[in-house]
Amino acid sequence: MAHMVDASWLLFGVASLALIITPGQDMILVMSRSVAQGPAAGVATAAGVSVGLLGHTILATLGLGAILRTSEWLFLALKLVGAAYLVYLGIGLLLTKGADLALGSAARRSLRRLFMDGALSNLSNPKVAVFYFAFLPQFVSPSARQPTLSVFVLGFAFAVLTFLVKGPVGVFAGALSGWLRSRQCVLAWVYRSSGAILVGLGVRLAFERR
Repeated sequence: MAHMVDASWLLFGVASLALIITPGQDMILVMSRSVAQGPAAGVATAAGVSVGLLGHTILATLGLGAILRTSEWLFLALKLVGAAYLVYLGIGLLLTKGADLALGSAARRSLRRLFMDGALSNLSNPKVAVFYFAFLPQFVSPSARQPTLSVFVLGFAFAVLTFLVKGPVGVFAGALSGWLRSRQCVLAWVYRSSGAILVGLGVRLAFERR
């Protein structure tokens, strides 16, 4: 029995890390905020993303994933909210002015706001809820006495792993911010490309079928 549990956790860890390091909207958001305001901003955004995952853990534990899979209108509503928020963040980057880039003021946000950006970006994506509901139970032993608790623990572990990966990404990307600030044309390209990617992800989410 112990061997089975160990194997489940090993597979869970490998699968989780493979998914976490795959570039997506959360990674783009962490890197763009980090480049704009430095390492602390990236870490704050990564922390927000991880807390958003904790929210999805609770929702998956309560069974919202099943509701989203069966309720077309609820899935659509939450998907559109998530898509709109991504487009909003992307447009904000696209509209950043050159003068503001030089001053570093356009994207300047408090760490609390950055944290909320990360959390809301993640929480408003219904695909994460569905993913949690489909992914986590695969690693729960059929003989588990408390499968609901097991799902919660696995979701919590996934959120922690996400921060352990994306936090350092924010630090390293933020370390480049000083170099980029001295090269305004490069920094402008980073803002525009990050904004375009976020808008593209939002549009894709809005029109993607279940």
